[in-house]
Amino acid sequence: MIIPSYFSNTTTLSLQQLLLLSLLTTNYTQDSPNYQNPHHQHNIMESIFIAQSKLRAELGLHKVKAIPNSKFQRHGTKAYASAINRYGLQPTKPGPLTSGKIRDPSTNWTSGKFAVGAIRDMWTSLVEKTGDNKPGEVGAQDQQGDMEYLCEVLIGTPPQKVLLDFDTGSADLWVRPDAFKNDQSSTFAPMHNKSWKIEYGDGSSASGFVGQDTISIGGLVIKKQAVEVAKHVSSQFSQGVMGGLLGLAFKQINTVHSTMGIRDPQPTPVDNMIEQEDIPKEAELFTSAFYSSRDLKPESFYTFGWIDQDLVKKCGEEITWAKVDNSQGFWMFDSTSASVDGDKIELSDNKAIADTGTTLALISDEACDALYKKIDGAAYSEKYQGYLIPKSIKVDSLPEFSVAVGGKEFVIQKEDLIFAEADESNYYGGVQSRGSMPFDILGDTFLKSIYAIWDQGNSRFGAVPKIEKEQKAPEPSKDGDGVQKVICTLDKSPAKKSVCIANSAFVCPSDC
Repeated sequence: MIIPSYFSNTTTLSLQQLLLLSLLTTNYTQDSPNYQNPHHQHNIMESIFIAQSKLRAELGLHKVKAIPNSKFQRHGTKAYASAINRYGLQPTKPGPLTSGKIRDPSTNWTSGKFAVGAIRDMWTSLVEKTGDNKPGEVGAQDQQGDMEYLCEVLIGTPPQKVLLDFDTGSADLWVRPDAFKNDQSSTFAPMHNKSWKIEYGDGSSASGFVGQDTISIGGLVIKKQAVEVAKHVSSQFSQGVMGGLLGLAFKQINTVHSTMGIRDPQPTPVDNMIEQEDIPKEAELFTSAFYSSRDLKPESFYTFGWIDQDLVKKCGEEITWAKVDNSQGFWMFDSTSASVDGDKIELSDNKAIADTGTTLALISDEACDALYKKIDGAAYSEKYQGYLIPKSIKVDSLPEFSVAVGGKEFVIQKEDLIFAEADESNYYGGVQSRGSMPFDILGDTFLKSIYAIWDQGNSRFGAVPKIEKEQKAPEPSKDGDGVQKVICTLDKSPAKKSVCIANSAFVCPSDC
């Protein structure tokens, strides 16, 4: 193809010229036969990176730090209970917890035809089986403790800093009244006759009124964003540093209603970002990179409107793209295989969603059972309602486990197969059963191992492997005094060992 002469000097191109150049020279639609061709993919991304770099410079875009939540406490059964409440899943393995309510019968997960928004309005009650075999409701878990990362967002005029949980499994932007004071923002415009409510089965809830205001995320200014201000909040929501939640799923599961009770879902920040004229097609996306405190540079972040090309290049592979089916409001894609130490498990027609609001990775019983059969001493615990891994095991001896995103499998970092301490002898596994859910739920346990690109404008999900080679890697060992200790190593080098006491999150002290 002949490139017009005025494109010859890319250093002086305007943003519009760069975007036109990328469209002239590439075809990155998902139906293209070259969609996953590595050479073609490289050319596509190079032109998109150029366009995004130009946009980033013009708008002053920057990374949004995902700050570790100081209230976050790892607890295996609690994390699983949170998923039961969140999705209304019925466990298929025995244990003390089950879902106390059945989802609306009009819901049809597999076809995508369901009561729109039911997943966020119909929180199920969590039921614990008591000794006399009678069910008793379990109170909603501490919501502060379920959120591993918090991000700073500016809301209103003058801007007020609010720490929010970025959640790709929901679509509401709601804030606590003490975190954002709408009466102190000159640009806050009430949306009359509109309200919202998030409610758990045990009655705990957050609800309030709706208004529009200007928000800023990572330097990207979004105007007329629906902000749901809490007027009534239960104690589980009202304490700690988390000021609210920013949903990054799709609009149809937003919970705003009119006063007549008619569903009136509002656009998400990404929806509004896409509608703005200053955001081109190539930039209608956001990305996430999560790290652990084990990593040498644990700087988790999001970006909005651009991909961190340095991180992509560091990962050493091209981005793998999977088509997204957003009919149910989620980031859902094909995930038709998994592997344990190279032994492939075919999962015909299987789907998965990527969800930053879930801590565990929840997969089919078939794949889950296959994983734990390869871990010496691992066993399912009815008491903890999950698979346990013995503390005596060394991280290096854990199997290599991978799950598919579209046509490629991605390895879950071995250290993340261990989620939290269960008791003095065992850890709770980071991968557990999805129960009755017809799709996998790939939460932070999985997302820490990839750089994720959430390309809403092109209805696709991108992934690049992001396994950290150098870590403070804890290796469990027994001590005569009965205190659990670990040997923390830098890059697993015996010459750099020092003994530390690990906390319940299986993390070594920073000075180890």
